[in-house]
Amino acid sequence: MPKLTRDLIARLPKAELHVHLDGSLRPGTMLDLARASGVELPSRDPETIRRYMLVDDARDLEEYLRRFDITIAMLQTPEAIDRVAYEMVEDAARDRLRLLEVRYCPALSTRTGLTLSEVLDAELRGLRRGERDFGVRTGVINCSLRHYDPAVSVQIAEASVAFRERGVVGFDLAGPEAGRPPQAHRAAFELAARGGLGITVHAGEAAGAASVAEAVHSCHANRIGHGTRLFEDPVLQAYVRDRRILIETNITSNLQTHAVKRAAEHPVRGYFDAGLAVTLCTDSWLMSGVSLTDEYWLAHTALGFTREEIDCMILNAFAASFLPWPDRQALLDEVAAELDATQ
Repeated sequence: MPKLTRDLIARLPKAELHVHLDGSLRPGTMLDLARASGVELPSRDPETIRRYMLVDDARDLEEYLRRFDITIAMLQTPEAIDRVAYEMVEDAARDRLRLLEVRYCPALSTRTGLTLSEVLDAELRGLRRGERDFGVRTGVINCSLRHYDPAVSVQIAEASVAFRERGVVGFDLAGPEAGRPPQAHRAAFELAARGGLGITVHAGEAAGAASVAEAVHSCHANRIGHGTRLFEDPVLQAYVRDRRILIETNITSNLQTHAVKRAAEHPVRGYFDAGLAVTLCTDSWLMSGVSLTDEYWLAHTALGFTREEIDCMILNAFAASFLPWPDRQALLDEVAAELDATQ
């Protein structure tokens, strides 16, 4: 097998399961939307905006999340949401993504009068146009936020189930984690699970393994977002391994929020070696300043992941996506053949 290079990783077909719409705007698009929405930005230069939005100065997860206040203020019209969703698919295609699951809290775009349904209509419209133009399969994961009243989470879950046949594939809980256990939103997760949606939960990033345990045992999680501190509970780690609950790993984002100190110390290496189902994700293209290719290259250079192991993590993502199983199986077969042919 030839030497693994960043260029080779860039040519591999990939799947992105954990990336936030409000964290993935293009700097040039931000300038246009800021002008239309009256949001003040520190510069009219796209490169300056790109550097400004890159979170390389946060002390913890909560500081990392504050940068999102800027982009959310620009996502208050159907046109803006549609445009950002469409451009995400175009950017995904450039990075050889074959599958893109986009997550967003639709309630964040209701500040000036949009309904949850109008937000979802706009997001799905943009994604569908992107699918047609760029050939990337997409799905929507709706998030609630930990600091919301649980009744709001139920409303988001109800809207998510109502849009299941139109492209919403999953339900999630995001936002500041420490001191805000996911079990408080259990009713929303129950509703989403009964409604046939996939369940993923941000857990084990700014809180310990107990947060992951609640996500799995109380919230029906099929996947875990981050899971960085899962290793703190070996019994739970074995449970997650044995039930093939996928860990959506975000190395760069975890460095930015200080969930880990150095890339070489990230627990994903240990998780993979222990037989857990793991894949790599970006979290946000703008705030983290990375592509999925960048994340796989970092895993190779900092953690020693080989081409064979990278192929395994890529296939893990397709296998654990929230698409219907026949669609996943077809994508798995196509991607496995393409990985074998890409040298």
